[in-house]
Amino acid sequence: MLFLMLMNTFTGLLLAALSIPLILGKIGPNPWYGFRVKKTLNNPAVWYPANAYAAKRLLLVGLVSSLFAFLFYFVPNIDLNTYAIGCAVVTVGGLIVAVIQSILHLRTLPPNS
Repeated sequence: MLFLMLMNTFTGLLLAALSIPLILGKIGPNPWYGFRVKKTLNNPAVWYPANAYAAKRLLLVGLVSSLFAFLFYFVPNIDLNTYAIGCAVVTVGGLIVAVIQSILHLRTLPPNS
């Protein structure tokens, strides 16, 4: 279970770290990294605000999932399955919410944002 806690904590911190260059606007449109949909890839004026918004949500998901993985590890008498499912629900649930929020935000951006 220690390995699982370390892996989940590291994964959340990695998500958070990957979000920072996008929040700072350091990553331009590309086919590998960022909130890559047709509207963002076709227009740098949309790419930067859309990615900053999505990355802020990714930062929050990463930090919350890391904190949850670390703290949940210390719950007395928790079994491995409960721990793993709890971590998965927090991380995947957070990512789903973040993607939905990012898509909804993208719809509010004018084509020439």
